[in-house]
Amino acid sequence: MTTTLQPKDNRDDPYTHADMSNQFWLTCMLTSWSDGRGVLPDYLGLEREQFMDLSAYFFSGKVFPERAPSGSALDYSRMLEKEDLITLLKHYSTADTPETTWMITIIVAGCLGSNHLWQDLGLWQRSHLSALLQYNFPELAEKNTHDMKWKKFLYKQLCEAEGLNLCRAPSCEVCLDYPQCFGTEE
Repeated sequence: MTTTLQPKDNRDDPYTHADMSNQFWLTCMLTSWSDGRGVLPDYLGLEREQFMDLSAYFFSGKVFPERAPSGSALDYSRMLEKEDLITLLKHYSTADTPETTWMITIIVAGCLGSNHLWQDLGLWQRSHLSALLQYNFPELAEKNTHDMKWKKFLYKQLCEAEGLNLCRAPSCEVCLDYPQCFGTEE
């Protein structure tokens, strides 16, 4: 039997609500995931034991499906940058805890999707992802000064770390792809 979760509705301004935390965003993700939305695979991309630990830690007594109702499966063979993304997020994380490890693993799994990262994670709006990243990786989130789409931003950080510039223009402001990187996601 599955349980539908209902987080407190703080959609107006997620940056000012003290009760917005990983539990809120995980509630959104698990609700979407349980309904077959998003791309997160079995166990949200975590190992089974990690998923059970996460469930017990945040949602004691709630029962979730172990398998992704959407049928999504991880295929890390097409994600050569998996370890680089993990390293990037760990570098900017504010804590070295199981909670942080869970969030990093889930975000990396969401990067395998083809939609906006907030949609692939099953979050309900882009501001939830912005708040999640600000909460867990504040220095990294603050680097996104021009509000670049998050998945593009993460991959741009990987390129910059390797000294690569794969963009077609010398600056974002003159690039023809500017709307794809910085346009609305809603």
